[in-house]
Amino acid sequence: MVALSVIGAGRVGRSLARLAHLSGACRVVDVAGRSEASLAMARDFIGAGRVVADWRALAPVDFYLLAVPDAAIADCARALANTGAAPAGSVVFHASGACEASLLAPLAEQGVLLASLHPAFSFADPERAVAGFAGTLCAVEGDELACARLEELARLLGGRPFRLAPGGKAAYHAGLSVASNYLVALTAMAEGLERQAGVPAELLGDLLGGLMRQTLDNALALGPYQALTGPILRGDAETVASHLAVLPDAAARAAYRAMGWQTLALAGDRLAEPARQRLRALLAGSSSAERES
Repeated sequence: MVALSVIGAGRVGRSLARLAHLSGACRVVDVAGRSEASLAMARDFIGAGRVVADWRALAPVDFYLLAVPDAAIADCARALANTGAAPAGSVVFHASGACEASLLAPLAEQGVLLASLHPAFSFADPERAVAGFAGTLCAVEGDELACARLEELARLLGGRPFRLAPGGKAAYHAGLSVASNYLVALTAMAEGLERQAGVPAELLGDLLGGLMRQTLDNALALGPYQALTGPILRGDAETVASHLAVLPDAAARAAYRAMGWQTLALAGDRLAEPARQRLRALLAGSSSAERES
């Protein structure tokens, strides 16, 4: 049985520690932070652990999870290093999707192994997170030995760990942001255009939802190259020009053009060169190209 302590009483720390406790193969030892009241609530949710407000009292364990906001990771790593509580050979890791294990560098001088583990999962509600976590993909990066051990811990929690390339954390998180946050922004943009066209608000979910789900299913099943359809793939510059003409403001036109460039690149050799050049001129903002269309 491995031993885990959690520093931070937030939703991620509580959820992962609860999963560790429920696994039966991991012992939650300490729940540490600043507020004893918050720590007691976290400990009660986890179902195990000792409340520790003074980090110098942390017990030696196999794993220490710094479940704190991204901006606090480096400071917490320094604070933990100053206590000398984490023994050489233990693994200290954080759960940020954007930050690398290098933020934990002050601990390396003490022989501590450093890594990060990011579950691609929403922890908005810890109860729901614990119930639905099984099978979640977990990105791992950091020291080689720390990663190997952290992968074992991720499996104990019910996750599916995978390695990121060295220095790959920023690209990994950017991809998740495009897939999640930008999808929401694109949905809002599409809804605005449909309202502009006179589509009743109560039909927007059915109109866009069905198409977006089908398109996403095709892109994931067939690959983006094979799933691509639409006016850019057809070389239909007139339709693209008509889209640009009705977009409500400069921000919407910039977003449309940015995604148009990505679509043009994805179309690849399926698009004849004359049509490609015409579309390039439109997407570059050529007023003469737009007038000719």
